[in-house]
Amino acid sequence: MNQGDLVPIPFVFEQPCPIRDVLDRIGDQWSLLILEVLAHGTMRFSEIERAIGDISKQMLSKTLRRLEEDGFVRRTLYPEVPPRVEYELTDLGRSFLVPMKNLIAWANANHRAICEARDEYGAKGAGR
Repeated sequence: MNQGDLVPIPFVFEQPCPIRDVLDRIGDQWSLLILEVLAHGTMRFSEIERAIGDISKQMLSKTLRRLEEDGFVRRTLYPEVPPRVEYELTDLGRSFLVPMKNLIAWANANHRAICEARDEYGAKGAGR
């Protein structure tokens, strides 16, 4: 086989469905809240934790790591004593703010109707 005969191997995505892949990552309990908090600017871990309130340090750390892995968040470590770590949105993270804010607005506008539908469904006897 000549070098010219080699066929490049296409990139294979872990998850073939881009919608499911992205929504699985950002649709968890904490990611949208963290992204919304970081929309206000660069913050330290403790500032993010205070802004959210009811998130554990372990869950905040795990979620920040996943958001960094996916390219939404940039973590910067400053070599000081004690070390200072800051988090900020990347360009990708900032580009997600518009659809995220639309989703938040839709959820706020429709939350009552969703709750009422759940109550109505429960009253019908969901176990049928």
